[in-house]
Order: sequence, then C-alpha cells, then structure tokens
Amino acid sequence: MKKILLIEDDITLNNLIKESIEKYGYEVKTIDNFENIEKEFQELCPDLVLLDINLPYSDGFQLCRSFRRESKVPIIFISARSNYTEQIRALESGGDDYIVKPFDVELLLAKIQAVFRRTYGEYSETVTQVSLENGLSLNKNNFEMSYKNNTVELSKKEFQLMSKLVEKENAFVSREELLEELWDEKYFIDDHTLTVNITRVKNKLASLGHKDVIKTKRGAGYMFVSAAAHNKIQSDGYKDEKSIF
Repeated sequence: MKKILLIEDDITLNNLIKESIEKYGYEVKTIDNFENIEKEFQELCPDLVLLDINLPYSDGFQLCRSFRRESKVPIIFISARSNYTEQIRALESGGDDYIVKPFDVELLLAKIQAVFRRTYGEYSETVTQVSLENGLSLNKNNFEMSYKNNTVELSKKEFQLMSKLVEKENAFVSREELLEELWDEKYFIDDHTLTVNITRVKNKLASLGHKDVIKTKRGAGYMFVSAAAHNKIQSDGYKDEKSIF
C-alpha cells in the first residue's frame, strides 16, 4: 500500500482529502504537530507528499527544499496561490506538480496516480545511466548530469525535461508535448513554467561546456542536438530563435 504524507493545516480540507484518497486504497498520514514535520517525514518515509505552502512555523517551499536534501520522493504542492510565479517557485524548490485550490478531488487523484505511474510503475525507467556521444551522461539515481570530471545537479523536472529531449535527439519536441510529458495536463500549468525550466537546463549545460546544444524554433519547440548535428548546424549558420510562442 502506497503511503502518502498530507501536510495541510486546514482541518476541513485535510479531512476531505484524507477520506477521499483512502477510498482508493492509499495510506494517508496527516500532521498533528506542525513544529515536527521534518521528523515525521523521516519516520514515515512516504511514497508521495501533498504539501501546502501556507503552514504554521514554516512554509511549503522551505519544507520541500529540506525534503529534497535527503529524498527524491514525489511532491505535489496544493495551494490557493494561483500566480504562476508561485508555481514556478514551487517547482524550482523541488516540487513535481502543483494544483490550485479549490480543486476537484478527482483531479488530485488523477495527478497522484500519474505521479505513481511515472515514479514507481509502468512509466518508470529501468536504465539509471544514459551516456551521450558528446561525453555527457545522465544519472537517474541522483539526478546528476556529468561531463568529464564535472557534475551538476538537476531538479527532477529538469532531469525529466533533459531526458525527453535526449530521447528525441536531433528532432524538435513541441512545447505541448513537453508540458504533457512533465506535468500530465498542459492546461493546468502556466506556459512560462516550461520556459524557466528550459533556461535552467541550458545554463547547467553551459556550465559543463556545452553551450547551445538545445535549439529553439518558434512554432516547433526545442531540440537537443548531437555532437555531429551541432557541428553541422554551426557550419550552416543556424541561429537559435528566442522562445516566444
């Protein structure tokens, strides 16, 4: 039975979510003492965390970063903050998804099931290390990207994004496909969120000495180019377009 840690201080909503999720066979643990959330997290070792942002004694962003220092557990933010900057901040803190209150419980359940499929089920990857012809390597166990003796850490979303682009190497992947692949339902994620994650991945690639290996084309999407393709593109004088859609 999958264990879910629900961190929500609204008692009414807390009980509603708990009762609804438990009907589907999940074990749901709620928080009684909000001063000891990190201790309860360590003791429970949950398979998924549902995390509010506005909490007593701490906030969801801080907790998410704390959890990420010791665990890769999937984290779904649930919050009344609908501004896309807050959603981006949640994802950059290490969150895997974001749902805005008020929400339909069925939508929450769908997101939970999708995260479980990706993380533990039919869509989870069995290969832990992917090596590319240009010397880059991706390690799923620790979400690291390496080149020669240098390594950078990726957030889970950045790793998924990079993996998707590598999977379709030398071919453009549309923004819609990336949104659906990484966040399940493109209509519930602000489009700017993808741009932010692309920029972060590009910067981390550049820090490893691989600048401009992700190409942008208006109306087509993004493409990760192999070493050979990159050299040809450079010789042909291809200019990367700004990501404006």
